[in-house]
Amino acid sequence: MYKALYRKWRPRTFDDVISQPHITSTLRNQVCSGKTAHAYLFTGSRGTGKTTCARILAKAVNCPNAENGVPCLSCDICRDADRGTLSDIIEIDAASNNSVEDIRDLREGTVYMPERCSCKVYIIDEVHMLSPSAWGALLKVMEEPPAYVKFILATTEIHKVPATIISRCQRYDFRRIRTEDIAKRLMYIAQQEAISLEEEAARLIAKISDGGMRDAISLLDQCAAVSEEITAAVVSESAGVAGRGALFEILEAVTEGRAAEALRVTGELYGRSKDMSRLCEELTDQLRNVMLLKLGGNQGDLLSCMPDETERLGALARKLPMETILSHLAAMQDCRERMQRNPGKRVELEMTLISLAMPRPALVQTVQQPVQQPVQNTAPVQETPKTQETLQPRPESGGNAKKLRPEDFQPVENWMDILEEFRMVNPAVSGSLAESSAFVAGNYMLIVAKNRFFLTLLKNRENAQSLGDTVKRMLGKEYKILGKCSEEEQKDNLAQNLIQKAINSNIETAVE
Repeated sequence: MYKALYRKWRPRTFDDVISQPHITSTLRNQVCSGKTAHAYLFTGSRGTGKTTCARILAKAVNCPNAENGVPCLSCDICRDADRGTLSDIIEIDAASNNSVEDIRDLREGTVYMPERCSCKVYIIDEVHMLSPSAWGALLKVMEEPPAYVKFILATTEIHKVPATIISRCQRYDFRRIRTEDIAKRLMYIAQQEAISLEEEAARLIAKISDGGMRDAISLLDQCAAVSEEITAAVVSESAGVAGRGALFEILEAVTEGRAAEALRVTGELYGRSKDMSRLCEELTDQLRNVMLLKLGGNQGDLLSCMPDETERLGALARKLPMETILSHLAAMQDCRERMQRNPGKRVELEMTLISLAMPRPALVQTVQQPVQQPVQNTAPVQETPKTQETLQPRPESGGNAKKLRPEDFQPVENWMDILEEFRMVNPAVSGSLAESSAFVAGNYMLIVAKNRFFLTLLKNRENAQSLGDTVKRMLGKEYKILGKCSEEEQKDNLAQNLIQKAINSNIETAVE
């Protein structure tokens, strides 16, 4: 019967465990000196070796022929332990055995001496899944266990383990396995299994596995079933991820403002059944690489990309200012969060890509505020009770927006307070008003925002009415709200230029 590669190549001694020397060397020294603890807590992400090290430790403390803390692997105890038939090493899956009755059965079993070994070892995997009452029962037996009993707890969610349990264990944090270590191990396994694996494909598998050795070997096994020769293209197809070329096509199209091209590539990937959530994560990961390259210096250890991708990522970093890169990253992360709540994942991603491909408007500049010059107020919001402020219109500001002059508009000092209040009413629309400014003249309020989507959103009468009501509630006066998207300007008085352009153009009226 065929045996999965991740099971066949599971480490059997501490020497086989990779990327965890800070743990394996300590455990081996404890076994050598005979000073092992009665309880251990192994924590870390999946596939990093927690359960594997627990089995090796249980085998090492019981092997009669262990040398330098390493089990011999040839005695009856080692062979039975590897087969999972040694009665003195008990593995419990807390995900399915998490009740207080299960832990009571465990506690009752601790009163019996080991049958063949010197120690009876209980390995409790996914221990964070225990019920509250089960934690209490486990704590009771861990407080004063028999001398021949040892506990090894493993978890991926250490924050769910009670402090009373943690304080009674020796805790070991397993690190994510380095990409180069995973790739090297995959090449070794492929050689032993007579699998044709390209180095580029091994690095791609290591990158996709995100620090988990088990995931990497499982993906290698899957790729071997697809093709006799495993290339990067085979890995991309098997893993359901976008090819590197497609990722760069999307990012370059977004950078150059070619939204239609970005959507075309996304549509092709969708037609090939690529997961849109996974695509969003991959784009976010590549944007992170762009951010790190933009910082300059030696960021090689932090990058999560293939070596031959660095030049192309560097070209993107040179084209984009850091502010834009950070804005793109935030937008992609927001998109990923919305995907978790919305079944229309493709639409969410397409909307985000269109937004990123639009020209990045300049913010209203911050200048020293003269008496009658509209500027953006950048002073920090004071945490004082919100007060309703009635702004008196200038006498010359009539009811016709065409007759208004730039100098008639005055900045709304507590605009950030208004946005915070509006966020409680309509969070979706308030998000499009991030980094916006507001000016008032007469019965008109002009909103200047970076995100041009707010104009579309406020065409909805319900959205517009909720904003108008919030403004009225905060300022004590009803305004006709006008909207304008800020644009690139090279002149000194950017705020005045925007207002003049809004007055001269056919301004969108959001609230009548």
